[in-house]
Amino acid sequence: MERNPPPRHDPPMLAIDGAHGEGGGQLLRTAVALAAVTGRPIAIENIRARRPRPGLAAQHQTAIAAVAALCDAQVTGLGLRSRTLTFTPRRLRAGSHRFDIGTAGSVTLVLHALLPALAACGEPASVTLRGGTDVTAAPPLDYFARVTLPLLARIGIEAELVVHRRGYFPRGGGEVVLSVSGAQLRPWDSPDSGALRGIGGLAHVAGIDPAIAERMRDAFLAALPATLQRAARMDVAALAPDAAAGAGGAIVAWAETEHALLGAGRVAQRGVRAETLGTAVASELTSDLGAAASVDVHAGDQLLVYLALAGGGSFRTREVTSHARTAMWLIEQFLPLRFACTTEGACLRVRVLPAAATR
Repeated sequence: MERNPPPRHDPPMLAIDGAHGEGGGQLLRTAVALAAVTGRPIAIENIRARRPRPGLAAQHQTAIAAVAALCDAQVTGLGLRSRTLTFTPRRLRAGSHRFDIGTAGSVTLVLHALLPALAACGEPASVTLRGGTDVTAAPPLDYFARVTLPLLARIGIEAELVVHRRGYFPRGGGEVVLSVSGAQLRPWDSPDSGALRGIGGLAHVAGIDPAIAERMRDAFLAALPATLQRAARMDVAALAPDAAAGAGGAIVAWAETEHALLGAGRVAQRGVRAETLGTAVASELTSDLGAAASVDVHAGDQLLVYLALAGGGSFRTREVTSHARTAMWLIEQFLPLRFACTTEGACLRVRVLPAAATR
């Protein structure tokens, strides 16, 4: 006679208010990523409640469906403009996956939802993704490649990005492949920035006047203080028709110091002068360097989930944004830890601590 199998104790479903904090898509993407990694089922209400068009857009649908495919999740409420969702993960699985946003929705934002699950698979995994590579309200692709991924390497994620084609608003059509060959997450404590080693960058355009890339570069270099100009180099590129779908461009710069990697970027937009974009990137990078930040404001938002999964760490940043504070609140719902922010010179030191350490 066979013995009865032991009872299965599934974790309880976690209810999440999608209107909490900044109430946007980042909360949604981070929630499904953490659900996939921790195995915790979730129910989200009021999705993107604080946005002009609440509910799921195409890029959010793709992000959720992609993460679901990585963990064989059951999902309800995945319709366009849906404001409620349940996501019940099963087992993470590696391998190769392919997804198409179908619009110019941001490739980089979808990759941010996928990366924690890809890193947690325990085996090499890759994803091919089609959509918008350089679109507004999202990190440009070169920022993801030259800032985000190198920072994640310091935490223990070995990843490579291959760009087959760029894509812009409104057509999309870009295609990239992200491969994660290994991940052993470890706590990472970053001191201040240390001595400057160099500033690099890329201004690129496709399907528009190549001089726009040169104007972005020239404005960027001219807006840097003289001490930084001597350490700066920015390349320009006019992409061939087979290297991009549609017309667009972006400027991204990064500064490497003894202990830090800082970045800034802007996407070309109709009606916004190239000089405005280049100057804005220079201003942002100069401010981070002047404050001796160890990560820029955008990277500070992105690193929180990885440091939490690694079990600890800290960094210096000029500002803790509403996106970051929303992410902190959400991560604390999943994991037994707390975040602490303390003033340190011209920056804030953000720390990831065991829950008991803050009581």
